[in-house]
Amino acid sequence: MNVKLNLLTAFYLAIGPSSAWAVMPEVEMRRDGQAFHLANGLASSPAILDGKPLEAPVQLAQNYDFDVYIDQYGREIIVDAFTGEVVEIRPPAPGRRQYESRPSRPREFDGQVYDFSDPREVDRYRRDRGRARNAPDNRYSDPYANAPRYDDRDAYRENPNYGREPIERTPLDAPDPRDNMAAIPDERTSVGPGSGEASGAPALPKDSAVVMPRGVSEDVTRFQVLLDRVGASPGVIDGRTGDNVNKAIRAYREITGQTLRTYDKEWIEAELERTGGPAFKEYSITAEDAAGPYIASVPADYAHKAQLDALSYTSVVEMLAERFHMDEKYLIALNPDANFNRPGTIIKVVNVGKPMKANVTRIVADKSAKQLRAYNEDGQLVAAYPATIGSSDTPSPTGTHTVARIALNPEYTYNPKINFKQGNNDRVLTIPPGPNGPVGSVWIALSKPTYGIHGTPDPSKIGKTASHGCIRLTNWDAEELAKRVKPGVSVTFVE
Repeated sequence: MNVKLNLLTAFYLAIGPSSAWAVMPEVEMRRDGQAFHLANGLASSPAILDGKPLEAPVQLAQNYDFDVYIDQYGREIIVDAFTGEVVEIRPPAPGRRQYESRPSRPREFDGQVYDFSDPREVDRYRRDRGRARNAPDNRYSDPYANAPRYDDRDAYRENPNYGREPIERTPLDAPDPRDNMAAIPDERTSVGPGSGEASGAPALPKDSAVVMPRGVSEDVTRFQVLLDRVGASPGVIDGRTGDNVNKAIRAYREITGQTLRTYDKEWIEAELERTGGPAFKEYSITAEDAAGPYIASVPADYAHKAQLDALSYTSVVEMLAERFHMDEKYLIALNPDANFNRPGTIIKVVNVGKPMKANVTRIVADKSAKQLRAYNEDGQLVAAYPATIGSSDTPSPTGTHTVARIALNPEYTYNPKINFKQGNNDRVLTIPPGPNGPVGSVWIALSKPTYGIHGTPDPSKIGKTASHGCIRLTNWDAEELAKRVKPGVSVTFVE
């Protein structure tokens, strides 16, 4: 509940003395050298001014501008509307109805959505309020400032062709092992081909335990699913608000012509039913799911990569997370006791929409928004995807180019003579295809040599790290786009 207060004198005179006066400080007034004390807004004694007794106690009113929030415990959270700071937390008033287990809901400010159950989202809300007042806030640094960068340039000059022919490309930088979701498991832990341990409890490599991340909300998941269904991709579905979600909300308005009412649970549920049913569903793991094939880990050295038959998924969890457009840890947190390696295990997943069917005739890569937008022949926006597009050091192209070729599940050619040398590798290497390959599961070559649109082995980093010029999407977004474009479709880069 959000209430705007403007405590005017007339209001207090109308309601009379109440608990509101209890928080007002004692006031000392002086006149002609004589002190008069007022406590809690009322004269503390029958004071006489100008020699005449007052007919009634004097009430003092102060004019403040507060935001007042009522939390799930019935407490009043008083927030200074100008600074955004919490100034007081009041206990529930006697007789006020108590709300048990009241779920938190996202809040909006200036078109942005914030999940107040996550302290980081509260901090972001305050920063945005500060920027709105033209007050610079330099206390916060970019959490991705030191993120690894990837080289997405290649030496591709072949004619348009569909298939699995090798792609001549220069290699990506080796990822930081600390950021590698497919890192080699701890030798003390025995992990099978899926993600579950021998006990059946799922775990990601190097994670001693997986719990529901802070700030995660199933209410947020529900409108993330709704965004995904209409083509306004939020990236990985993880139950969190953030920049990728906010960009998708703006795209939703352009695609559908209506505003996404994140605060209205009944409206969200109705839209979910209209577009495909509830946000969550049950899924039974099949024998094919458990069988794979899977690889134990993704090596960083390109020579070791080249020795593999394929850069497949590393676990059942990773495979299912991509299939249902989910964050891996969120999938495990929703199913803490599931054995993902056992066929017949029933798990809870999100109910994503069907792939886009509209043909795409024009693509816009928005560098500043970190978003790729796809339009049909009528100029209507039909899809929007969060994207990583170049960096300040290695920017993406400018101007308009065209799609030259589409390759699904492509191989990757490492050639140290074209760009740089990776490790001790001084010869050409052919790195096998797979979703954990340097370009993920898709390569859409552009008419400008060495540039393209492709997938990624790290979907949770889309829109949060830098690339070396190419356009990087999640594998599922890149696969959807690849099926809707043809050679000759224009791709325009805008700042």
